[in-house]
Amino acid sequence: MDQLKPTSANSCPLTPLTFLQRAATVYGDCISVVYNETIFTWSQTSQRCLQVASSLVELGIRRGDVVSVLAFNVPAMYELQFVVPMSGAVLNNLNTRLDSSTIYVMLRHSSQQNIDSSANNVNICTTYEDLVKNGDLDFDWVRPVSECDPITLNYTSGTTSSPKGVVHSHRAIFVITFDSLIDWSVPKTPVYLWILPMFHSNGWSFTWGMAAVGGTNICLPKFKADDVFSNVIRHNVTHMCGAPVVLNMIANSPNAKPLLNPVHFLTGGALLLRLYHGYGMTEVAGVVVSCAWKEKWNQVSVKDRAILKARQGVRTLGLTDVNVLDRESGIGVKRDGLTQGEIVLKGACLMLGYFKDPQATTQCMTEDGWLYTGDVGVIHPDGYIEIKDRSKDIIITGGENVSSVEVESVLYSNPVVHEAAVVARPEKFWGETPCAFVSLIGKASSNDIIMFFQERLPRYMVPKMVVFMEELPKMSTGKVMKCKLRDIAKNMYTRTGMSKM
Repeated sequence: MDQLKPTSANSCPLTPLTFLQRAATVYGDCISVVYNETIFTWSQTSQRCLQVASSLVELGIRRGDVVSVLAFNVPAMYELQFVVPMSGAVLNNLNTRLDSSTIYVMLRHSSQQNIDSSANNVNICTTYEDLVKNGDLDFDWVRPVSECDPITLNYTSGTTSSPKGVVHSHRAIFVITFDSLIDWSVPKTPVYLWILPMFHSNGWSFTWGMAAVGGTNICLPKFKADDVFSNVIRHNVTHMCGAPVVLNMIANSPNAKPLLNPVHFLTGGALLLRLYHGYGMTEVAGVVVSCAWKEKWNQVSVKDRAILKARQGVRTLGLTDVNVLDRESGIGVKRDGLTQGEIVLKGACLMLGYFKDPQATTQCMTEDGWLYTGDVGVIHPDGYIEIKDRSKDIIITGGENVSSVEVESVLYSNPVVHEAAVVARPEKFWGETPCAFVSLIGKASSNDIIMFFQERLPRYMVPKMVVFMEELPKMSTGKVMKCKLRDIAKNMYTRTGMSKM
C-alpha cells in the first residue's frame, strides 16, 4: 500500500468550472438562462463563457489577478461566475447596494482589474457583448495548478465589524456546491429563480450548482414580490433561495396567491414551519448545517414541529464536524439545549482566510482546528444545534443573558407583526435592556406588544421599549441592519437619559 501514491491522473485539482463543460455536453439543448426575452442554452452559455474568458486574457488578465464584478442578476453576471476563474483570475462579486465610498475601499483593498457588465468600460473601450463577440471559441481555459488555488474573494456584509475579504479555493467551492445540491435534494433540470443576489456569497454556490444539474436560471435583476409571483407562474419555478425577510415580503404581498405547484425555498436564520432551514456564512460559501427532517416528526403537533424546525440542525455531508464550545475552556457544552457556547466548524468548504488580514484569520481559525463563527448556540440532546444569537447581539440585562433571536421569534408569532428585530438599549440601572423594532401589517400599540411579550417571556426578557417603523433598515442581502438599530436605540437613551418602562 505504501507504494501507491497520488499521480497526475488521480489527483487532478477539483474545480466547479468542470460543471459547465459537462452541462454543455449533457444538457446542451436545454435552457440555461432566461432574462425577459433573452434565452440561452447550456451549449450557448458554455461558448459565451469561453469567449469572454479568452477576451479577458487578451486584455491582460493573468492567473491570480482579482477581477471585480458589479452587476444585478442578469445573464452576464451569471456567466462571469465561470468566466473570471476560467481566465485564471479570482472573482470578486461586489454588492450593488453599497455606497460608492465603500466600493472604492474594496477596490483599493483587492487591487484588481475591473469589469462592468452593464455598461461601457471607458478604460478598455468595450462592452460585455464585445468581449463575447471578439472571444476565441477554442480557448483552452486556465485550470488551477492546485485545488487550493483561490477562486473567489467575497467581502462580508459587516454585520459586526468592517467588511473582510473572504477567499475561497476551487476545492472548497467544488465541495460546497456538491454538498448543497445533495442536502437540498435538488433534482436534475430544476427551474431556479434568482431572487437571491448572485453577489451574496456567489448565490450560496448555486450559480455553479445549476450547471451541475442542468438547471434553468431565471434572472430577476431586482426583487419585487409581484415579479416573483409572475415569474414563478410563467416559468414553472421549482426552487429559489432568500433571507427570511424576503420570504416575509413575498408572503405579505397584497397580490399573494396560492401556487398551483410547490416551490422549494431555502432560507436560514429564522423560525420557519414548512421550509428548508439552513445555516451558513460567507466564510463557508454556503449552507453547512441544515435541519434534517425526521419522518416521525410529522406525527407531532404543529407547535412541536415549529420548535423542531426552528433548530438549524446537523452538519451537512460536506462538513467534517460542527460543535458548540465554551470559548474559555474550549470544551464542548452540555447537550441539554440550554447551555450556550460558540458554534465552531471544520471541513473542506472553509475559507482559505481573510485577504491581507492574517491577524483576523488566525483569530477565527485557531490552532485547535476550528473556525469560530461568532454565533452563539446550544446543542439539544439529539445532537441538533440551535442558534441563539450573534455574540454581539446577546443582550446582558442585570447580569442575565437575553437572546435577541428568542425574543424576535416571539414577536414573529404575533399575527400583526410584519418585521421584527431586538437590540440592546443602554439603561442606567440594568446596564442594558431589550428594545424591539417592529413594522406591522395590522394595528397594535406599544402596550399591546409589551403585553404580548409578558404573556410569553420571563420579565427580564421583555423589551422595555417598542419602536414602530414603516420598514426595518436592511442590507442588500436581506439581513436587518442591527448596527443601525443599535445606534437608534443608543441615541434614544442619550436623549432621554433613562429607560422607559
